[in-house]
Amino acid sequence: MQATVSSSAREQHYLSLEDKFGAHNYHPLPVVLERGQGVHVWDVDGKRYFDFLSGYSAVNQGHCHPDIVAAVIEQAQKLTLTSRAFHSSLLGEYAQFITEYFGYNKVLPMNTGVEAVETAIKLCRRWGYEVKGIEENKAVIIVCSNNFHGRTSTVISFSSDPSARKGFGPFMQGFVSIPFNNLDALSEALKDKNVAGFLVEPIQGEAGVVVPDEGYLAKAKQFCADANVLFIADEIQTGLGRTGKMLACDHENVRPDILILGKALSGGIMPVSGVLADDEIMLTIKPGEHGSTYGGNPLACKVAIAALTVLKNEKMSENAEKMGELLRQKLRDLQSPHIKLIRGKGLLNAIVISHKNADAAWDLCLAMKENGILAKPTHGDKIRLAPPLVITADEIEECVQLIGKSLKVLD
Repeated sequence: MQATVSSSAREQHYLSLEDKFGAHNYHPLPVVLERGQGVHVWDVDGKRYFDFLSGYSAVNQGHCHPDIVAAVIEQAQKLTLTSRAFHSSLLGEYAQFITEYFGYNKVLPMNTGVEAVETAIKLCRRWGYEVKGIEENKAVIIVCSNNFHGRTSTVISFSSDPSARKGFGPFMQGFVSIPFNNLDALSEALKDKNVAGFLVEPIQGEAGVVVPDEGYLAKAKQFCADANVLFIADEIQTGLGRTGKMLACDHENVRPDILILGKALSGGIMPVSGVLADDEIMLTIKPGEHGSTYGGNPLACKVAIAALTVLKNEKMSENAEKMGELLRQKLRDLQSPHIKLIRGKGLLNAIVISHKNADAAWDLCLAMKENGILAKPTHGDKIRLAPPLVITADEIEECVQLIGKSLKVLD
C-alpha cells in the first residue's frame, strides 16, 4: 500500500516555480510551508504539522521564538553589517558571552556550518605546523567513515557518501578515514606523527543518528591528548541542547580542543556558526589569513546571544532529555513490525525501517505528512525524529499516535 499525497493548486504553483527556476539539488517532501510557531509549521493552505526535523536541528528553540525574533527586529533597525574592516559594538560583547558560556579563550565567528568546519580544519593544520612541529604540507586529520560535515569540495574529499563525491573530484589530500566508534582503529591511526587532529561528530546525524558506545568519546579524547593531537568536535547538529546536554560531548565530560557550532546558534533565524578554541590554537591564525564578510556581523551577534540565552533560561536541554526518553519508549510501545531499530539520545532520534520495499521510509514520511507530522528519510531506510526542544509530553504522545497510524501504510 502506498501513501496518497494530496496537493492543492496553490501548493502546485509554488512547487512548479521551484522546479522550473531552482537548482535540483534537493528532493524535499511535497509540502510548501509559510508559517511556523514553536513545534508547529503551517503550509500555504493552512494545514498544521508537527515539525520533526527542526531544520536539521537548527530550530531547537522552536520556530520564531519571540525573544529571538525581538532581538532580530531590534538590531535590524540599528546596524546589520560592518564587515570585519571595522569594529562593531556587539562583536566583543558576543565573543565574551559565547566564550564564557562554553569555557574557551577565543571564538572565530562564521556563518554556515560547513564554513565553521573548514575553519576548524585550517586552525588544526596551522596548529600542527606552528605548535606541534609537523613538516609543512604533511599534516593529517583523522575523520570517520559515514561522516557528514557539509558539502564543500574540501569536506567531500573525506566523505564516504558516493552521492557527495561522484563527479566532483579531484579531492583534497591530508585526511585518513577510520570506522566510527572504533577505538582500536583510532589508536592505530594516531601512530602517524603527522596527525594534527581527529574530527568527529559525537553522534553521527546524517548517517542515521548513530550513537557510539558509552565511553568512546572520553577514551578518544584521551588517546588524542596522549598523542598530542587535537580533538575536534563537530557539534553543529548534536550541540545546543539537542541530545539532553548543552553539548553531546558533555555526556562524557569531554572538552574538545576545537568546538564547532552552528544551526541552533541562531535558533533557525539566520546562518550563524562559530569555532571555539583556546589561545594556543586560535592565535596561530593572524590578520588576513582567514575571515568572512558576514562572520560576526552585528545582527548575528545579537541573535546568537538571544538564542543561547533562551536555551539556558528555558532549560531546553533538560526537556530534551526527558522528552527523548518518552519518545523512544512510546515508539517501542507501538511494537511495529516495520520498525527494526529505535536509537537516539535526547531529542536526536531515528527509526530504522524494515520492509521489502526500498522506498518504504519515503512512503512512511509521505503518510506522516498526510497525518500531520513532517520528517525526512536519510540513507534510504532511516528516518530522523528530532522535534524542537520545546515539545511537551502531551505532544509527544499525540505524535507517536500519528506515527502509529502512518505505519499502516506499510502493512
